[in-house]
Amino acid sequence: MIHFDVRHGAPKFDNNIDCGYKPTLFYPKRPSHKTFENLSKQCEGLDIPVLSFFPSEAHLITDSYNFVVDALFGFSFKGPVRPEFAPIMETLKKVESPICSIDVPSGWDIETGDENGLKPEMLISLTAPKICAKLFTGKYHYLGGRFIPKTLEQKYELNLPAYPGSDCVVELKPNEDTPQVGNGTKNEN
Repeated sequence: MIHFDVRHGAPKFDNNIDCGYKPTLFYPKRPSHKTFENLSKQCEGLDIPVLSFFPSEAHLITDSYNFVVDALFGFSFKGPVRPEFAPIMETLKKVESPICSIDVPSGWDIETGDENGLKPEMLISLTAPKICAKLFTGKYHYLGGRFIPKTLEQKYELNLPAYPGSDCVVELKPNEDTPQVGNGTKNEN
C-alpha cells in the first residue's frame, strides 16, 4: 500500500499495521506545523518507510503496491494543480492498483469535481459527502464519522444515513441519492 500525504491519512496507519498491512508514505510537502511534525514522528515510530521521491512510471507503483490511498490534497483544494504536483497526478492516473480517495479525490474541486482529476475505485467521505461526491463513479463509497449532532444535521439538511449498530462507517450505495454538504472555504493546494 502506498499512501500520500501525512496530513490527511497518517492517523490510520497504526490500525493498518495491526491488520498486517505494510504501508509506505509519500509526503511531498511538509508544513512546519507541530501537528504535522507529530504525525511524521508517529510514522517514523511505526517504522513506516517514506519515499524520498515519487516514481515517475506508473508500473513501478502498480508492481510494488496492491492498493493506493489518495490523500494528496484534501477537501480545501482549489485548482489548477500546481506544477510541482502535475507529474504526480499524471502518474497516479495511470496506476492500475485500486485507488481509495479520502474525502475528495485529488485534483477535484469540492463542489464541481474535475473530469481530469483522479478516478478512484473507492471514496471515503468524512463527516458528510461533499457536493462533488455526486460525480463519483467508482465502485465503493463509504461515509465515516458519525459525530454530527442531530441539530446540525437538521439545520443543514444533510439527511445522513443511519449507521448500523455502533459502526462509525456506513456504505453509501451508488444508486441512492448521496447526502452531501458543501464547504465555502477553499485554499490553494
